Amino acid sequence: MSNRTSARAACLIGWPAAHSRSPLIHHYWLRTLGIEGGYNIEAVPPEEVAEFIQHLAKHGFAGANVTIPHKERALQLTEPDARARAVGAANTLYYDGETLRSTNTDVEGFIGNLDASAPGWDRAEEALVLGAGGSSRAVVFGLIERGIKRIHLANRTMERAQALADQFGARVMPLAWDKISEMLPRSGLLVNTTSLGMTGQPPLDIDLAALPADTVVADLVYVPLETQLLAAAKARGLKTADGLGMLLHQAVRGFELWFGQRPAVTAELREIVEADLTKV
Repeated sequence: MSNRTSARAACLIGWPAAHSRSPLIHHYWLRTLGIEGGYNIEAVPPEEVAEFIQHLAKHGFAGANVTIPHKERALQLTEPDARARAVGAANTLYYDGETLRSTNTDVEGFIGNLDASAPGWDRAEEALVLGAGGSSRAVVFGLIERGIKRIHLANRTMERAQALADQFGARVMPLAWDKISEMLPRSGLLVNTTSLGMTGQPPLDIDLAALPADTVVADLVYVPLETQLLAAAKARGLKTADGLGMLLHQAVRGFELWFGQRPAVTAELREIVEADLTKV
């Protein structure tokens, strides 16, 4: 184990950022892998974020996670990889020598969670993705990478769905929100990337009766842990992938980049974060 003088630290940059479970995840891995290091939350207002990111090492950090509303700004302030550029947002920053690089681990977080929760999900020919924000871009990028043939993108404003389709090409097809029910019988994968169904947000009102029996349903929301969408899918006997699983899997690569060891998403880690999410 290294001595304290060489201990590395990473942080989460957001505004606000106090709600994050990232410190819990990274401290668990630091502890179980016996690595001397730290992970802090840094609440940085928009007017100060450029200075903070550009001088990350001077602030004492080997890297950082970036959350709302700074992901797009972080992309501009760093050297992004192809994944971050395609998604249009950076959520993980790390040093390569003196160069501050960035990536987006939401892609592998989403895909890794699906692989763990519903092996064989990628046999689906058609996917239905709800929402056209930053998370949706990561999901669509991952689905294209895994060879899903057709991705129907439903959004309340068609312009945003169309813009995403234009960016990603012919496999992505915009869909009017009121046409979702017509697409359900053809969907082998249904993904909610919106905040609908989140605690304090309006419900996601979709009848899953028309989904095929082998459809996989994924929800990026993790508060509550089991959304109405996932509960309805489970009631039908469908395989599901929840937002907490994605949160855990997206944290793996950042930790490896900062601390030099690849951590595992374990049942014990999930239990710890679950307990934190559900405590009153």
